[in-house]
Amino acid sequence: MAQEQTQALVPQLSSTSLNTLIAVIIIELCVIFYLLINLRTLLSKDKEVVKPAKPSFSFAAWWDQFNRFRPVQEEANIDLGHDYDGIRELDNRLPPWWLYGFYACIVFAGVYLWRYHVSHTGALSAEEYQIAVTNAAEEKEAYLAKAANKVDETTVVYQTSSDYLAGGQKIFITACAPCHLADGGGSVGPNLTDDYFLHGNDIKDIFKTIKYGYPEKGMKSWQDDYTPAQIAQLASYVKSLHGKKPSKPKEPQGILIESKEPAVADSSKVQSSL
Repeated sequence: MAQEQTQALVPQLSSTSLNTLIAVIIIELCVIFYLLINLRTLLSKDKEVVKPAKPSFSFAAWWDQFNRFRPVQEEANIDLGHDYDGIRELDNRLPPWWLYGFYACIVFAGVYLWRYHVSHTGALSAEEYQIAVTNAAEEKEAYLAKAANKVDETTVVYQTSSDYLAGGQKIFITACAPCHLADGGGSVGPNLTDDYFLHGNDIKDIFKTIKYGYPEKGMKSWQDDYTPAQIAQLASYVKSLHGKKPSKPKEPQGILIESKEPAVADSSKVQSSL
């Protein structure tokens, strides 16, 4: 996903162009190394230094070569004449491992500069951050959607946020209004705004009624039409209708149940049924 987001943010460089650039850099480095070797050979001819014989192979010899240490007998040739408290300053060249690391950094810097600031084929830190934030938001949304659909009649919770109830209202207008009217006053179905209930007034009872229905009483099951998350929204909206004043309320049906929770939309006592 991060690669797809990166391609959308920055233009692409063809693989042929990138390979050509890398090949040119490698050739230039080879030429530079070749010239350095020739220069070293020419300079060494001017200095006839007799080095002590060393074994054909030993760790000490390899270590000296790896760090390009000068033997003690040659220190007089590289002494700069500066002596501080017995510490002499020598004109030692940098060790090969340091030089090769430095050359590698130069090559890396050139490729990095071209990729991220010239051809723009790679995402910079700020762009990578935005990609990560976008991906995290999408993953969070997917997780919440998946978690919301795990709700059932034992875990559903009454929610009163305006956006949440608005989603439930849309479903209510489509599925419930033909029998209960748009304001919940009741028609073929019972009044949903008074204190009388056929199957309970708890959010879990309402969810169960919507999900499984009561076909023998004309209430169909909606579990095949809506997801558990949508049924939870619808249940919260139905519960929020308690206490509202419909234009033509239907006569009470069911058992009188005094709600222990305050009405969401209206604090006046108006009867409701489900």
